[in-house]
Amino acid sequence: MQKNTLVMIQSMTGYGKASATFGDKKINVEIKSLNSKAMDLSTRIAPLYREKEIEIRNMVSKSLERGKVDFSLWIEKEASTSAAQINIALAQSYDQQMQKLSEALGWGNYPNEYSMATLLRMPDIMSKDEIIELSEEEWEVVRQVVEEAIAHLVDFRKQEGAALEKKFNEKIDNIERLLKSIEPYETERVTKIRERITDALEKTISVDYDKNRLEQELIYYIEKLDINEEKQRLSNHLNYFRETMASGHGQGKKLGFIAQEMGREINTTGSKSNHAEMQNIVVQMKDELEQIKEQVLNVM
Repeated sequence: MQKNTLVMIQSMTGYGKASATFGDKKINVEIKSLNSKAMDLSTRIAPLYREKEIEIRNMVSKSLERGKVDFSLWIEKEASTSAAQINIALAQSYDQQMQKLSEALGWGNYPNEYSMATLLRMPDIMSKDEIIELSEEEWEVVRQVVEEAIAHLVDFRKQEGAALEKKFNEKIDNIERLLKSIEPYETERVTKIRERITDALEKTISVDYDKNRLEQELIYYIEKLDINEEKQRLSNHLNYFRETMASGHGQGKKLGFIAQEMGREINTTGSKSNHAEMQNIVVQMKDELEQIKEQVLNVM
């Protein structure tokens, strides 16, 4: 089978779970992750495995890199083995002492209907056999379960990342399309500006004016409203955003910075537009970009 070498961004949202059996125990690992600026790891680990917490944390941090991560490791035991055991030898000792106590006090009615309940409440009468040392064999099983859960979470992140990448490409394409749709209004805008100024001079102010001087002033005014540089820079940012996505995971912060630069160019275009239709297009571009900014926070 051909190996897939496609590199893609990853989401910080993920879920992974794995389990394995060791003796009479079922070992379970569950990992959840959400977006975060850095690695924020919280753990809940069964007492037997807490001596390995640092190693577990290193495994999780190295593989997941970033995100708010909740890690849980717990044990399930079969009911027959997890039930508390009665310490029969101790119960016999308590029973003999209670018999002697009854005779010494002259109660004369021991044992009675309350004797069993009393015995079961005596200190240490109920005990559970707990393993107090973790064997290398068991730890190897636990380590494999942790690695499997991490792998499942990474796969989940890749799937979410693919969905994000598709969404980003749609939004980038929309901004690119909107940017091109501005062009017809740029020529129209120049004509309208000239007509508005000359109409004001001729009809409203009713004064004679130097047409050559007016043309020079118009050129200066229109140059200040020129958005060719903003359009070119925005186009470059759109391409750079695509290239950065294609470079793989771990690019979330960089994509965020590029999105900020895109916003600057769109805002400047809006402030220079001086045309209703162009301003409407800028509003649409801002809406598309805002959706990118919301989702880019979840990118690794």
